[in-house]
Amino acid sequence: MIGEHPYVKWAIEVIENYVKHKRAIEPHEGLPKELFERRAGCFVTLHNLDGSLRGCIGTFVPVRENLAYEIRDNAIAAATRDPRFPPVQPYELDNIVVNVDVLNPYEPVESISELDPKKYGIIVQKGWRRGLLLPDIEGVDTVEEQIRIAKLKAGIFDDDFEIYKFTVERYR
Repeated sequence: MIGEHPYVKWAIEVIENYVKHKRAIEPHEGLPKELFERRAGCFVTLHNLDGSLRGCIGTFVPVRENLAYEIRDNAIAAATRDPRFPPVQPYELDNIVVNVDVLNPYEPVESISELDPKKYGIIVQKGWRRGLLLPDIEGVDTVEEQIRIAKLKAGIFDDDFEIYKFTVERYR
């Protein structure tokens, strides 16, 4: 697996242990201190070496006690429970690139003129239906395309919905 940043290295360590041994490892002393001190939602994204998506699961608000656990649980889910893909197998591990996106708090959007798909991720919501799209996704170049994809993910098929925007810290 490929990744240089300490957050990404932690996600890789978690995925490799889980895929090979079916064991969720505990955060340890060798991790950056801020992983234990910070709470934030995060997404862990897996790509094949050819750039195609292999898994992406995350939380838009923190649900665990700290970022170390947030990354751990989302890394395992991205590798084994993304419904779009079969679970990652041990033979695939050397051919996967991992990214970790740490989400900053989201805020309501009053006008789509506030949006920029390269800078902001979006959440569309109608009742209990919610769709999220991270920022700066290859092939998503317009606000309209970003909204269309997020609505599709949420199962929203009309124009009566709320939009929220957020930024991320992307680690590779």
